[in-house]
Amino acid sequence: MLFNSYLFILFFLPLTVILYYTVGKSGNCTGAKLVLLLASYIFLGYANLLFPLILLLSTVCNHLISLKIRTGRSKDRLWMTLGILFNVALLIFFKYTNFLVDSFNQVFHLNLPTLQLFLPLGISFYTFQQIAFLVDTARGEVPATGFLDYCLFTAYFPKVLQGPIVYHNELLPQFRDCVRNGFDSSRFSAGLMAFAIGLSKKVLLADNFGKIVDFGFGHISSLNSFEAILVFVGYSLQIYFDFSGYCDMAIGISQMLNIELPVNFNSPYKANNINDFWKRWHITLTRFLTKYIYIPLGGNRKGKARTYRNIMIVFLISGLWHGAGYTFIIWGALHGAASILYRFSKRLFDRIPLFLQRSVTFVFVSFAWTFFRAGSLSDALRLLNRIFAGGFGVNAELTETMLQPFLLNVPSQILPFDLVILGFYLIAVLSVALLKNSNDLIRSFHPNAKTWLFTFVLLIMSILSISGVSTFLYSNF
Repeated sequence: MLFNSYLFILFFLPLTVILYYTVGKSGNCTGAKLVLLLASYIFLGYANLLFPLILLLSTVCNHLISLKIRTGRSKDRLWMTLGILFNVALLIFFKYTNFLVDSFNQVFHLNLPTLQLFLPLGISFYTFQQIAFLVDTARGEVPATGFLDYCLFTAYFPKVLQGPIVYHNELLPQFRDCVRNGFDSSRFSAGLMAFAIGLSKKVLLADNFGKIVDFGFGHISSLNSFEAILVFVGYSLQIYFDFSGYCDMAIGISQMLNIELPVNFNSPYKANNINDFWKRWHITLTRFLTKYIYIPLGGNRKGKARTYRNIMIVFLISGLWHGAGYTFIIWGALHGAASILYRFSKRLFDRIPLFLQRSVTFVFVSFAWTFFRAGSLSDALRLLNRIFAGGFGVNAELTETMLQPFLLNVPSQILPFDLVILGFYLIAVLSVALLKNSNDLIRSFHPNAKTWLFTFVLLIMSILSISGVSTFLYSNF
């Protein structure tokens, strides 16, 4: 089930909120948690009944392993290692089996058959979350956790598909706090506004940039320079508004349920350098990789060479985590190389004007996104090459793809379409660079006529603009 679907917005979410507060208002904390757990499994199972079954298998095994872990005993580390191996093996089987088979076939000139596998929704996220839980349990940081609480911790529907990757101390205490089962009108209003903002980012912005990007990657050889730049920048804006929109909606839904999720997105295109970018983009993934991979590898404590090696390992893992393909590995390697280069040139880079720092960072991130989006290395290189092909203007088919929902049959003689598209891009870039982000709006939220009108207008515009099935990009990872 998608956040940006009529089923979710008009039926599933209102029903879940009503049942949650109805059951929980009498102090029935267990009943309220059961409502959320049932809703979470229905949410995940709507697309495929096997998805919640795989999650349940993972949850039961991890909970049993966590019960075997007792701090101070010699076998704790063994059980923790077995738990990590189980989670990694489950992820590899579903996500990387066919990639590994194809790689073996290419390297050794074999003809091994691939398997008819599907990627369970959310598996990349709940796998990392449960690994963190096991490691923290072995470190003695996790209090005794009941099975119901643990099931809800792994399955909680606002974050199960695309994060954030939460830690035990961020979510479990809230589930145990029965006070949160009481309706809070101010928090609900803030959550509804956040949801409306996120929905509008997805439906009005990300999906429309996606039309240009999809068309561009499907017609690379025919693009002129202007069109190639539109595709190049367009994917940066598409994935920005797509992931930002999801994060806003996840936080907003949780706010409506009186539950707080950690911030996972904080204006990454305002970053001054690549390290700053990763403190703002997918924040909970960055902290997971730092805490559970970078630091155990030695971090920056064992000399520069080991530090650079550790940085590259972390980014290569990040690339593979995002997708089973060489383009994702290249994307990770590019970010690893950029992070190492920034450490070399930090003093010099930090002296240039702030505007140039942000511009250079954005151009590099967009360059790397090209490999992330492309179906193959050759497609990425072909698109980058088309940027220097020369030519201006937008062909009629691309224009129709982008603007038909808005302009219908307005002739191009009255309204030059290439300038309209350029204006659309300019407004999006300026909003990213200059406007307050959603986190600031939520923090400063005050329910009044102005905020309610703002929320209502965004909701109506977004709901009326929903057409067809448009999945979130990160749900594919």
